[in-house]
Amino acid sequence: MSPSRDRIIQIGAVRIDKDGYISRFNSFVNPGRKIPDSLICVHHISDEMVAGAPNFSRVGREFLAFANGSTLVAHNARFDLGFLQESLARCGLPLWKGRTLDTLRLIKTTHPGLPSYKLQSLRAIFQLDSSDDMQAHRADADVEWTLQILEISLTAAIKSSAN
Repeated sequence: MSPSRDRIIQIGAVRIDKDGYISRFNSFVNPGRKIPDSLICVHHISDEMVAGAPNFSRVGREFLAFANGSTLVAHNARFDLGFLQESLARCGLPLWKGRTLDTLRLIKTTHPGLPSYKLQSLRAIFQLDSSDDMQAHRADADVEWTLQILEISLTAAIKSSAN
């Protein structure tokens, strides 16, 4: 998948404010083009599912407002940030200039030597919470698992620094 060739078709985010208030953002995005079959096989999002969704320009503005003032946390952040920045630029929207934290780098530091650091592998290793409606490689599910990986990593880091 390439940020310059492919398009964002879903954005999911969880915001945790300093007072502990949790809010969620989730939207399909109409890419304005056919979704390649090879990608539909990965995330199971079809052209029909995004046909009535807003375009990225609208969703991107809403996401930036939602995320304003926060730290963007992502698993393999370089990948997600590449898509986000390319899509924002394509629409003439301001680029993400906020802080970014990568749970992939963090979990590798707090849990060295795991057989795999892919989100789906970590999901199995740590038996992450999931409901029946959570599908792998969907933004809304992946963000929930990323949040759990962040918690696991930060807990391990705190325990390690206490010893």
